[in-house]
Amino acid sequence: MNKEYLPYVSLGYRPSKSDLICKFYFEPAKDSSHTEAAGAIAAESSTGTWTELTTIKRETRVNLGAKVFEINNNTCKIAYPAELFEPGNMPQIFSSIAGNIFGMKEINNLRLLDIDFPKKIADSFKGPLYGIQGVRKLTGIKKRPLVGTIIKPKLGLNEKQHAKVAYEAWVGGLDAVKDDENLSSQPFNNFYKRVDETLKMKRKAEKETGEHKVYMCNVTAETKEMLKRAKYLKDSGNDYLMVDILTVGWAGLQTLRDEMDRLKLVMHGHRAMHAALTRNPKHGIAMDVIAKASRLVGLDQLHIGAGIGKMEGDVKEVQELVHVCEDKLYNVKPTFAVCSGGLYPGTIPALVKLYGKDIIIQAGGGVHGNPFGTRGGATAMRDAVDAAMSGKNIYDYAKNKKELKAALDKWGAAHV
Repeated sequence: MNKEYLPYVSLGYRPSKSDLICKFYFEPAKDSSHTEAAGAIAAESSTGTWTELTTIKRETRVNLGAKVFEINNNTCKIAYPAELFEPGNMPQIFSSIAGNIFGMKEINNLRLLDIDFPKKIADSFKGPLYGIQGVRKLTGIKKRPLVGTIIKPKLGLNEKQHAKVAYEAWVGGLDAVKDDENLSSQPFNNFYKRVDETLKMKRKAEKETGEHKVYMCNVTAETKEMLKRAKYLKDSGNDYLMVDILTVGWAGLQTLRDEMDRLKLVMHGHRAMHAALTRNPKHGIAMDVIAKASRLVGLDQLHIGAGIGKMEGDVKEVQELVHVCEDKLYNVKPTFAVCSGGLYPGTIPALVKLYGKDIIIQAGGGVHGNPFGTRGGATAMRDAVDAAMSGKNIYDYAKNKKELKAALDKWGAAHV
């Protein structure tokens, strides 16, 4: 047993309002007790190490360090003094609470389940510029879910082909068109040419439909190039961007959010790579943590999965993520939750029933795979939203809607 870790366990400690509190699931290694393992997590993520030091008194080190104040079977709660963190620095926070601790020998499995940010730290981040109500005001869509598509195939279309697919989706009735996570600026589809061609089609669709249309264009790149691309979107007359939040990292995301004070673009966050951190229920970082931190940094919209469809994650998990995005968090605006992954018109009533109307519904194959093509697939999605909002049975609603009926004949409807 390493005695250097035990002073970081203080089960009688009562956290102060200024403490940052983390909840962990953990499994001690064979030769470690729950107490030693929990103490190792607290020590290594704050001021401790494996041996006594000559550079600082142990009592000073422990007093400033994190404190394990609750151990309940394989979960523990740890309070971190606010002084351990640099305000407005999300990379440093995660380097502390989700850094070396995942590799320690005292632990077989470790999962960061939740973070409770104190007000002082939360207030050091900007939060969403628009949030749910800001997006609704921008788009003019007051009460129903927003509905959109992802250009498919993910890769392979040139700039004009991409723009043509977007146009068909918009005139078919969709509000939004989104690039996929791995489309950036490839030889066959240059970012700047794609923006020019797609925005040309966006303006055409808006003129023909009389509706505001959204293009969520992927700016993911090295930070300087990412900012250059965001500025190009603004200069070209677009009002949205999309970014892969985990692959650009917390620092890149914060830098991009800072630039939005000037550019005023809505930030749509794709969670590509999240499952590498979130999927194992015993190890890694829960999506709740990523969602809460992303909201503090300033994402207006965030992919949360669907609980139905092709992606892993059950309904209960997605409902919890909706709460993380929407529930009161100091003075931070709510983030628009985005449901996506294997969705199609027949899933829409279930999504609205499960998660409410303050969601964005994105379907790729469920639009472009419609027997009537992209335009017909878009019409079917919009009709499914109208059916859900009116409370009508989707099969009854589809009797005189050929595109929706074709979608139901092909894929059916989800039931919850």
